[in-house]
Order: sequence, then structure tokens, then C-alpha cells
Amino acid sequence: MKRAIILVLDSLGLGSSEDAHLYGDSGSDTLGHIIEECDSSNADNSERSGPLLIPNLIRWGLGEAAIASRNKPLPITRVEPQGAFGYAKEVSAGKDTPSGHWEICGLPVPFEWGTFPVIDNCFPASLLKDLMEQGQIEGTLANKHASGTQVIEEFGEEHIASGFPICYTSADSVFQIAAHEEHFGLERLYKLCRVAKKLVDPLEITRVIARPFTGNSKDGFERTANRKDLTTPPNDLTLLDHIQDANGQVVSVGKIGDIFSNQGVSYTVKAKNNMGLVDQLLSEMIKLKNGLIFVNLVDFDTKFGHRRDVAGYALALEQFDKRIPEIESGLDNDDLVLITADHGCDPTWPGNDHTREHVPVIFYGKSIKNNNLGKRDSFADMGQTIASHLGIKALNNGKACNLN
Repeated sequence: MKRAIILVLDSLGLGSSEDAHLYGDSGSDTLGHIIEECDSSNADNSERSGPLLIPNLIRWGLGEAAIASRNKPLPITRVEPQGAFGYAKEVSAGKDTPSGHWEICGLPVPFEWGTFPVIDNCFPASLLKDLMEQGQIEGTLANKHASGTQVIEEFGEEHIASGFPICYTSADSVFQIAAHEEHFGLERLYKLCRVAKKLVDPLEITRVIARPFTGNSKDGFERTANRKDLTTPPNDLTLLDHIQDANGQVVSVGKIGDIFSNQGVSYTVKAKNNMGLVDQLLSEMIKLKNGLIFVNLVDFDTKFGHRRDVAGYALALEQFDKRIPEIESGLDNDDLVLITADHGCDPTWPGNDHTREHVPVIFYGKSIKNNNLGKRDSFADMGQTIASHLGIKALNNGKACNLN
């Protein structure tokens, strides 16, 4: 079996898709708007300034994919791509993390997951009552849609004083619980989230996320790398299962294992930030010579997209771009690398939620030639292409890209 690497630049959308109006996202464009803001010096901070500098991603084909997706120019230096490039629209009904990842791996989610209404006190009273009784807690805080960092700033001190966990949600199908690692306890938080997952399953809520944090005041609270996602398992086989059935290994770098409820995952390695995850990828490339290394670079989404931090997002892209030569140096002759995303999260867009966008489809490898893949009708085309590359059983969905 050959080797493939999937790099999900979490939330790096390439412009609103045809159905974006159904989600209130017409006109969103994560990468395009970041490039434009940088070009106009609206994304300068103490760590970066000026135009977005991502020469390696442009060289692989990301710039051409972005221009094709938005169908209008971008203020970038255009070069002839060294990889195969295109963009894909999502078949799945939502714009959430599990649906995007599952579809990449050949399993679209055509039904809509359950969500909570966008109102204060958004959780059913019976849900919180059962959570308190079964989770052995005296009360809860927040009970609303909120940004994770903002809700910790708002309720963190009260949480420490009362011992009540902070329960909140977003536009996604998710129930999130934030608690202090020391004052509340990390294992206690994980246990409470396991209780919560059983309680929200009848509501078709996809994920319960443990959001541990540290610090002693709202000016010093900081979320830690000990996040844990409890996700409904995929309802059918994915690319990961097919690889394992063919005696290949699947390595999760970051939160991939959580997203797939560890179905089809051989083992997981984690790190506290994007650069740490790239370090882990490089380490696994030395160890694993066949199968799949599957990486999610979550900071783009959680630290910058949701927080509407254009400068931070731009800096994170530039930092990742500088690591690409290291990835290239570790590639064997028949390796295939995919760069993509699972949804958008435009940092210039109103609100704090994901945006319904096309995603990049960038394939790179020493044997891959410049090839315009155009618009793909499903994220599943990416998984089907990797299945073909690895020489394993074809997936039930998707059409393999022609990389020759």
C-alpha cells in the first residue's frame, strides 16, 4: 500500500457555495477576504503586516483554486501550480465539522443534525435537570449560543466560585461544556461530557465537546489542549475503514480520531497548536510509510475564524506555509498529499459561526503534475481519489480526480 496525507486546514473556505443563501452566508469567502484585508493593510498587527505571504501554498495551487472558486481576481502573485488544484462543494446538509470530514472520506451526511434555538436559555430545562442529576452537579452557567473564549471570560470567575460548569452551543450540532482543569477537574469534566452525550443523543446532537481551561481571572483564562470531542460514530464505512480493511494504518494527528469517534483510526497523536501538529506530522512521516496520516489544523477555526481575527488567521497561514518545505522533504516518490478544508469560517463575516463555502482540493506529490481539477460536485471526490491512489476498495460515493 502507498502512503497518503490529508491536511485539513480547518475552516479555510474558498468562497460561498451555490446554496450559501440557505445558511445566510452568500458572499462569505474565508481565504479571499483574508487576502483582500491583508492587501489593504487591514490585517496588520504586531506580528505581521502587508500582503498575505503564502508562496508555497500558491505554488501548490491554492491561489488558482481560490480564483476559480470565486470567479474573480485576487491580489496575489500568480505562478504556474506544481500540483493538481480545484475546489469542491458540499453535499452534506450542514456546515459542521463531522459532516465535512465524513464527506471528505466518502460519507456525505444528507440529513440535518439537531441544533439548539438561537435564544437565551436555549437548552431544554429537562436536559439540564437530567445533566445535573446524572452528572452530580448543583447547577450550570451560560445556557446560550456563545463564542468559547467569550463565554469563559464572561462566566469563568463565577464557575470557579460556584463549581457550576459552563454549558453553551453554536449554530453547529453541538453541546459544549467548559470547566476549569484544576478547580473542577479534567477527568470530572470528561465524565460529565460522557453523561451529556447520552442525554443529547435523542436530540440528534452530533457532538459534546469538553472545553477545559486554566487561569484565575477573566484576563488570564486560557483554553488548553485537553479538549475532547465525543462524536456520534459514522453511520457507514468511510475511507478510514477501507484502509484498515486492507491492512493499512490510519494515524490521527489532532482531533481526527474524535471526529470519527475513533472508527477506522489506528492511533492518535495530539499537540497544543498548529505548529505542534505539524511537528507531529513530520514525526509520523518518519514512522509510517504506508496508509494514511490524517491531520486537522484546528487553530485556523477555533482561534481565528470563530474569533473573527483576520490578522491572526493570516499569520497562522503564513506560519504553516513556511513549514511546507519540511513536509516536501519528507515525501517519498509515490506519496500523495491533499490540502483541503471541512467548511468555511470567514473572519470578516458577521457572527461567530462557520460559513457555507467551497473548499480547496489541492493534491501534491513528486509524481503529480499541474492539472486543473475544476469544480468537484462532492467532497467525496477527494476520498475516492485517495482510495484509488492507495489501491484499495472504491468508496460508495465520489468520483476520483484525474491526477495524470
